[in-house]
Amino acid sequence: MGVLGKIVGGTIGFAIGGPLGAIAGAVFGHAFDVNNGAEQIEGPPSMSATDTAQFTFFVATFSMLAKLAKADGPVTAEEIDSVERFMVNDLNLDPESRRIGMNIFHTALNAPESFGDFARQFYRQFHNRPQMLDLLLDILFRVALADGRITPSEEHLVKEAAAIFRFSPEQLQRIKARYQRAVDRYYAILGVTPQDSDEEIKRQYRRKVSEFHPDKIAGKGLPEEFTRFAEEKFREIQEAYDAIRSERGIK
Repeated sequence: MGVLGKIVGGTIGFAIGGPLGAIAGAVFGHAFDVNNGAEQIEGPPSMSATDTAQFTFFVATFSMLAKLAKADGPVTAEEIDSVERFMVNDLNLDPESRRIGMNIFHTALNAPESFGDFARQFYRQFHNRPQMLDLLLDILFRVALADGRITPSEEHLVKEAAAIFRFSPEQLQRIKARYQRAVDRYYAILGVTPQDSDEEIKRQYRRKVSEFHPDKIAGKGLPEEFTRFAEEKFREIQEAYDAIRSERGIK
């Protein structure tokens, strides 16, 4: 059972605090009041460190996507559709998880907390797990570019998140390039350039495979509901290396 199922089922209680905790409280608070009842004064057991990380990742994703969608004015039906397609096609979320994700999204839209507030709390949680930071930036670009373009306001926010996450402009450009029809897309996926040596490409490939293996990344705070997305990123890394290896004749 994923962390959302545990929370909805009342087997654990959340207490992540901060801006993301405020969003979670608005989304889940009333349900807990009803489900727990006055007689359960102590409430459900608190979350483990892993549950906390997974829940933070889930709430941060849809909260930041909401602020991203609102960056260039009123949120359009097309922007909401792109978030829903992401939940279905990339995350393979079940109906209840999609409902929760959209509740978080709509709650965050008009919340007083800012995109930067959410990004800073996410960084505090995952500052020592760079693959988690990379994944969230990847998600922001994927959804923003779903219609084939990213507005200046949207890109400004993604750059703000990258700065908070301590990513260089070059690192951010490589993530963006994963979603552009560029010749060096495969190089961008591995975080290298066509000018890098074969040995450097091999080294980066081994590092990426180690960091983004679904089994390993799940233990670092990736929600179970995002497993399919991590698996797809892992396949992209392998496909990119195979394409570069074939092109360059790397043994």
